[in-house]
Formats: sequence, structure tokens, C-alpha cells
Amino acid sequence: MEKKNTVAASSAKEKANTELAVVPVDEKDNSSGKLTIYEYEQKYTKRQNVRGAKIVLRLLCGVIGLFLFAVLFFVSLRIYEINEYAGYAAGAVCLILYIVLFIVPMVKVMKSPYFIVNVNVHTAAAAKRHNRKVRREIADKIIDLTAKVDGVGWYDSATVGELAIAAKSGNDKGIMSALTALYTGSVKKSAKDMIFKSSMKSAMYSALSQTSTVDAALVVFLNLQLVKDIVFLYGFRPSDAKLVKIFGRVFQNSLIAYGLGGVKIGNSIVKTMGDAVRGIPLLGSAISAIVDSSVQGLTNGVLTAVIGYQTIKYLSQEYKLQQILDGVELVEAEEEIQETCQKIEKELKNGKKPQAA
Repeated sequence: MEKKNTVAASSAKEKANTELAVVPVDEKDNSSGKLTIYEYEQKYTKRQNVRGAKIVLRLLCGVIGLFLFAVLFFVSLRIYEINEYAGYAAGAVCLILYIVLFIVPMVKVMKSPYFIVNVNVHTAAAAKRHNRKVRREIADKIIDLTAKVDGVGWYDSATVGELAIAAKSGNDKGIMSALTALYTGSVKKSAKDMIFKSSMKSAMYSALSQTSTVDAALVVFLNLQLVKDIVFLYGFRPSDAKLVKIFGRVFQNSLIAYGLGGVKIGNSIVKTMGDAVRGIPLLGSAISAIVDSSVQGLTNGVLTAVIGYQTIKYLSQEYKLQQILDGVELVEAEEEIQETCQKIEKELKNGKKPQAA
């Protein structure tokens, strides 16, 4: 009996060793229980031209601005052709709209802080310091906004209280924990409410305008306003590379909105209803207008919702990555190289020859 127990114990031990041996490297617990910067770089870092992303982002902002300016100019020109004074008034209104609904949101988004998560062994330490500073800025902003604005309703008050205690004591782990609770709870719910309201506005305004140029301008204004509101809610913006994708989608949405007004996609649906309404005068054209407006409104509303959820997705991804990076064990590569160089220099001064391998 005793021999059987010994054999069983030995078999169980061999099985445990075998199972341990097949665990992937990134799932094992290392000596410190943390990822090394090399493991982080291998799993999460992508090759990215940071300077190139900045240039493309600025170019894209300029393209959107020129497109929007051209749309508003042609709207003002059309009104001017009808009435000179009304044209001047429309031009002034369009200029104000351009500043308030395009330049202001764009500047606010671009000036918002962002997390640095695409790092390597040489930039990780600076990125961690930068991200810690950004978290504290976000915490101060949320605390200040909750204290000064009554009934804002965006943030859970109990969690903001915990955030205030952590911020006052300089507890970085407490700040991150409270921010995580906010982002997965009340902030996410508030962002969804913003997306729904902006999507409804885009759908209703597009259905009422019935003009391709106006639709294009509305889509740009509402999309950028939504991105700005979500960034303000979260307290930080996506990185330059992610903003290129978001603003690229905004420009694409405006072109789609412009195309919808010209193509009159509802007409194809109306043709299938033609036999049913053939005997009723003017009903066919009325249905065409209704279907066109509803389809355009629905399409623009859905496109606006996509922009909102894409922004949330990128913000959530980069927040999670900075959390992982914060726990990464840094390898002081520069110090190690410097130490090795000093040893080599010391050995050369002593006149020692290298030993054969």
C-alpha cells in the first residue's frame, strides 16, 4: 500500500512538472511577477512613425478644414445669389459656425493630454513618467469639475471621492484604481448617452436639411463635437496615430453624407412601391422625399455613432496599455552598457589581453 502511494505521488509530481513545462513564457510568473520591457515591447509595441503620424494628422485637419470652408462658402454664395444682404448675413453666420464648431473643437482635442504606450526599452521610463503625470492631470480635472459644476452627472460621486483622497495623498496606485472604476462604470455610461444624443441630432438634422452640402457640414460639425465631448469626458485624447483614423473617418462620413444627397438612394426603394401608388397623383414623389430623408438621416446617424464608439475603443485600449506599462519591470539598458564600457576601458588601461574562448 505504501509502495502504491509512493508511485502515485511520483506520478503526480511528474505530471505537474510536465504541465509546468508547457506553460507559455508570457504566462509564467517571473521572479518579480511583472512583465519585462522586452516582453511588453514584443506583445504591445508596433512599428510606428511618430513624426509621420503628426504630419499626417495636421494635413488631415487641414483637408477637413478646407472641405468644410468650401461647403460653407458655396452655401453662402447660393444665398447671396438669391439676396445680397441675406448672403452677407449667411456668410457671417457660416464664419461663426466655422470657428465655434470646427476650430474650437479641433484645438481642444489636439491640446488634450494623451498616454504614450508605443514604447521600447529606451523610451519606456520617460513614457511611464509622462503617463503618471497625465493620470494626475485627469484626476485633478475630474475632481475640479465635479466640485464646481452641480448636477453634471457624468461621474460617480463616491468614486470621485476616492479619487480625491488618492490624489491628495499622492497615491498613484489609488488614482489609477479610481480612474479604472470610473472608466468602466459611470464614464462609459455617460459616453454612450452622448453618442446616442449626437446620433439622433445627426439623423434628424440630415432628414430635415435635404441638401447635400448642408448634410456634409452638419456631419463634420456633429462628429467633431462628439469626439471633443468624449475626450473632455475621459480627460485625455487618443494618440496621434489613432486620431488620424478618427479624423479620417469623420472626413469619410462627410463625403458619404454629401454623396447621399446627390444620389437620392431612396428612389430605388420607391420604385418597388410604384405599382401600389400609381393611381394616386403626387403620392409617388411625396413617398420619394420621405424615404430619401429617412434613409439619409438614418445613415448619417449610424455613421456618427460609429465615430463615437471608435473613439471610446481607442481611449479604452490606450488606457489599458498604460496600466500594463506601469507595471512593467524596466531593464536599465543604458546603465548596463555604460558599466560594460567602463570595465572594458579599465581592462585596456591595465594592459590585459582578452582570454581565449
